[in-house]
Amino acid sequence: MRNFSRVASFACAAAAAAALTACGTSNPYGANNYPVSQAPAASTYPSSVPVTVEYGRVTNIQVVNAPAPRSGTLGTVIGGVAGGALGSQVGGGTGRIAATVLGAIGGAVVGNKIDKGRDDANAMHRITLQTDQGTWRTYDVGPTDLSIGERVRIENGQIFRA
Repeated sequence: MRNFSRVASFACAAAAAAALTACGTSNPYGANNYPVSQAPAASTYPSSVPVTVEYGRVTNIQVVNAPAPRSGTLGTVIGGVAGGALGSQVGGGTGRIAATVLGAIGGAVVGNKIDKGRDDANAMHRITLQTDQGTWRTYDVGPTDLSIGERVRIENGQIFRA
């Protein structure tokens, strides 16, 4: 019976790995992130378009247009099942039961946090910054990892780290 549970555990792990490999995608773009058939040649850029570059600092970041908060139920269930399955592989007898229960509880907590944390991934952010010339600018951008006080470069209306 013990040999069967090891084979069943290995089969479940292999099935999970196969299911997760289907989530990956290959990079359809060339080395410089342009579609290979649409890579612009250097001579196609208009030479009469001026490039505007300014520097400044981020003074405020607000979340705008945030999606409705998730309940985290799906993450809790999936995390609990995964944690219980991993915990059941540890120890034997009453130790295995304790490891299964602790694994299920830990997995549920982690799954809940991950599920709720996905809310920020789709939120729009309003970034306010002050340029080195003293003017104030406000931009609405998608998910960002900029922080208040960080130095930025504004090039043709787009914000980059400086």
